[in-house]
Amino acid sequence: MSAEHYENFPVASILMPRRLRKPVAAIYHFARAADDIADEGESSNEKRLKRLDEFRAELARIANNETPLIPLFQNLAAEVHQHSLPMQPFYDLLDAFSQDVIKKRYANFDELLDYCRRSANPVGNLLLHLYGEATPVNIAYSDAICTGLQIINFWQDVAKDYAIGRIYLPLDELALYGVSEEQIAQGISNDAWRALMKFQVKRARAMMVSGKPLGSILTGRIGLEMRMIIAGGLRILSKLESAQYDMFRHRPVLKPFDWVIMLSKSAPY
Repeated sequence: MSAEHYENFPVASILMPRRLRKPVAAIYHFARAADDIADEGESSNEKRLKRLDEFRAELARIANNETPLIPLFQNLAAEVHQHSLPMQPFYDLLDAFSQDVIKKRYANFDELLDYCRRSANPVGNLLLHLYGEATPVNIAYSDAICTGLQIINFWQDVAKDYAIGRIYLPLDELALYGVSEEQIAQGISNDAWRALMKFQVKRARAMMVSGKPLGSILTGRIGLEMRMIIAGGLRILSKLESAQYDMFRHRPVLKPFDWVIMLSKSAPY
């Protein structure tokens, strides 16, 4: 998996049960292809949205038990039917990618949460269906983890996102802490910035911790994988704190020793 896409997506993980690797890969390749349409290349917004609409038409073919035209969707259809996966999470992902094309700022945290509901939570929902664990309680825990991971990725990549014209930090919170877009553009990490990011990190950590029970509910290798994912997100937050929230110059990444620490913290809760 490319480090530039879906860093927290457990594709081809050594912990992933072999029986689930093929359907997880099919979901990943769908999400990766749609994400690339929204982000990569020099296409106009109109062309990007049109291509995403073509993906919606392919999902409709799957939902109607028709043969998709694109090979990627033919592979996805086989996994959807074999594992009785719900279609709504796929539509939600496409809605989020379409939003990425046209929406570059978020007025408040509720707007950001609504985006994460469609850009991140569907992945956890689909994985729970693959695990046979898609209960309402488990989905709620998964949503907290997936949204938390998405937000952590935003804070990890403030500079990279700004370079492509996006700011995920809520505008009302930027104003509250006295941080301007120009400050982000210049990568200035001062007291105001640190106060803002301390608040963001604290909220993201609380969200991740609220989903931790899922790591105990899920058993075996998938339970360990979930606990490792949670530990990884929390580890990135700790690295942000250690860097004094200066992700402009010290973007936190997981290194080999971090995986040792994460594994040590991934025993059943």
